[in-house]
Amino acid sequence: MTRFLTTTAAAALFALAGIANAADLKMSHVRPQDATIDKELRAFAAQVDTATGGDVKIEIFPASALGDYTTVQERISVGAIDMATQPAGTAADRRMQISSFPFLASNWEEARKIYGPDGPVRNVMADLYAEQDITMLAAYPVYFGGISLNTDPVNPGEPAANGIKVRVPGIKSFQLTGEALGYIPSPIPFSEAFTAIQTGVVDGVIGSGAEGYYASFRDVTKAYIPANTHFEVWYMIISNGSLAELDAEDQEALKAAAAAFEAQRWTVAESDQAAWEQKLTDDLGTTVVALTPEQLSAMAAKVRSDVWPVVLEDVGADWGQAILDKVGQ
Repeated sequence: MTRFLTTTAAAALFALAGIANAADLKMSHVRPQDATIDKELRAFAAQVDTATGGDVKIEIFPASALGDYTTVQERISVGAIDMATQPAGTAADRRMQISSFPFLASNWEEARKIYGPDGPVRNVMADLYAEQDITMLAAYPVYFGGISLNTDPVNPGEPAANGIKVRVPGIKSFQLTGEALGYIPSPIPFSEAFTAIQTGVVDGVIGSGAEGYYASFRDVTKAYIPANTHFEVWYMIISNGSLAELDAEDQEALKAAAAAFEAQRWTVAESDQAAWEQKLTDDLGTTVVALTPEQLSAMAAKVRSDVWPVVLEDVGADWGQAILDKVGQ
């Protein structure tokens, strides 16, 4: 009997050990269910499930169901939420504005060198997350940003006053960029932005790109100006505590899947942007304003001249300039 009990107890302990090694992780993101990122994250979760032999299961929570991305980042920092793929929240550290520095990259080749594997901005963002007890698993290139208007554009290729009021995120770089390009910026929370446009409080939005405007502002986007205002990149992040709870093999499997997730995204992001710009035209009848290289260069020069010095002071002039030097600016 004693031997039987001992064997049974050992089996029970072995089973419990197996349960302890398994992990159910919650992943937040900002787009609606069935959006591109939602589908890609569900494919990623399935890959992790397979690679870990079912040890690590990731549940996806779309549409900021776990909270605004700034709140989610704070909660990941303290281990209250496991994971997210989302923009960097600058409220925790103003230096994270370097990720959305306006007109830092001019084309996709430059963007990959800056934000892709071993890029200077990608590397510094990983360090900034680490200071918040967060591990960056991957960078997710989304698009070059543009301007969505629910009114007719006024000299859209000229960085001069046009009298159009636009919603911008509550981030200094976006506010200053709006001003430099001739708009009247109004910081409004994302959750209130659609209603603000619909009711005429503002006439448009700066801070997103074609996919974002299609997903969240499709009924109030009469014109779209692909001005390349900033390069939108999101980050797949995980709480250090949640990562530490996985055994070494599962950690490596998770990191490998994240690296593959990022590599795949870089192969399709540029064509994905073009497809969403076309969908604005085909599905919504939106006027997509074509800008010449000369107009884009003039807008970039204006913002770099007026906005960069102010944002550099906000993030720390020496710290920020050292990164720009690595970028080649």
